[in-house]
Amino acid sequence: MTLRIIITGGTFDKRYDAIRGQLNFKDTHLPDIIEQVRVRLAVALELNQMVDSLDMQDDNRQCILRACCAASEGQIVITHGTDTMVETATVLGEAFCAGDAALAGKRIVLTGAMVPYSVSGSDALFNLGSAIMAAQLLPPGVYIAMNGRCFTWRNVRKNRVLGEFEGEVL
Repeated sequence: MTLRIIITGGTFDKRYDAIRGQLNFKDTHLPDIIEQVRVRLAVALELNQMVDSLDMQDDNRQCILRACCAASEGQIVITHGTDTMVETATVLGEAFCAGDAALAGKRIVLTGAMVPYSVSGSDALFNLGSAIMAAQLLPPGVYIAMNGRCFTWRNVRKNRVLGEFEGEVL
């Protein structure tokens, strides 16, 4: 059994540019992370896009949906920026619930990080591990896994004041 990880950018993959004093994208950290955390599943990495989720538009979400539909794997984790993760989950969840045959039986779990992987104290590793486990254990559907909690796509929102996701926890 193979797990597909679809990489879309977000804080998860940002790096600090000390010269400019800002966070930006260079390459994905996922190959290094998979090796570091010793994932023992077969993992297929797919670099879909490298976008800050505040810049994510409908076309970007459709690209993610197409990747999920095209994936032969039944377990999919998507790394995504947290600011618009719920919107992307909604696009995927609505397609799943509409009976899109290409999504039937798949477990799709979105995750991200509030602090970039490359910065000390990041939640990226923990969130990715939680999402990988959720993709193996949950029934088919679309979910968000963040900070030790898992939510269905319909019952989650990002609390921007607290900097965490909330809703009906599974």
